[in-house]
Amino acid sequence: MAREGSSIDKTLAVLEALAEHHRVTDIAAATGVSKSTAHRILQALVTWGFARPDGLGSYEPGPRILTLAGRVMQRFDPARQASGALHALCEATGFTTHFAIRSVDEAVYVDKQEGRRPYQMPSRIGMSVALHTTAIGKAVLAELSDAEVLAICRRTGLAPRTPRTLTSEEDLLAHLAGVRALGYAIDDEENEPGIRCLGVAVFDHTGQVLGGISVSTLAMDMDLPGLRSRAPEVIAAARDVSAALGAATPTARR
Repeated sequence: MAREGSSIDKTLAVLEALAEHHRVTDIAAATGVSKSTAHRILQALVTWGFARPDGLGSYEPGPRILTLAGRVMQRFDPARQASGALHALCEATGFTTHFAIRSVDEAVYVDKQEGRRPYQMPSRIGMSVALHTTAIGKAVLAELSDAEVLAICRRTGLAPRTPRTLTSEEDLLAHLAGVRALGYAIDDEENEPGIRCLGVAVFDHTGQVLGGISVSTLAMDMDLPGLRSRAPEVIAAARDVSAALGAATPTARR
């Protein structure tokens, strides 16, 4: 709401409201400014190309918004945007943290922060990992429909990485139902023997799942209850990363 804000606050509020509202009355109600103020701001936005009248008394986003967004996205680096939250999570937990982005049927690590432990994880930036074996991957799969998950399964074949890997479609779908309920995924030595991870999905500016973040530790260093106790911190960090990537709210779970 922009009732007490400066003229800049009001202008930005009207510009943001223009993404969802088109009538002056609705924009005024959404921002808390008067109808006359909303109309005046919209006229200024039209002059600058950030809004355009539709000829029926309403307004739509203008072409300059798309031009500006295109220029920004050309330089947009998700890993750089996420690095602050990833580093903070690493410092808070002492675990190694990862940020991976989905690439069709796998995920690719784009950032890694080494934890405060006398060992290092074998992962590396640029490494590709399977979706069905990793905490990040399963967090991503949980944001897809069952039909999409099955299509991925049939393309990849659900190859085992360890004796703990989920290799049947039925088991994976049942597992993902639990991930959706919890809001996070666990890799309990399913991708690498002796390594446990907890992952949470992150979303992009369109509200769609982009990838995920995780914390990783040796199984002998942290039991499952202990790892699960860190879930709220990872969930909060994932929300921060999603916000840094422009997501307003996570997509509704299917």
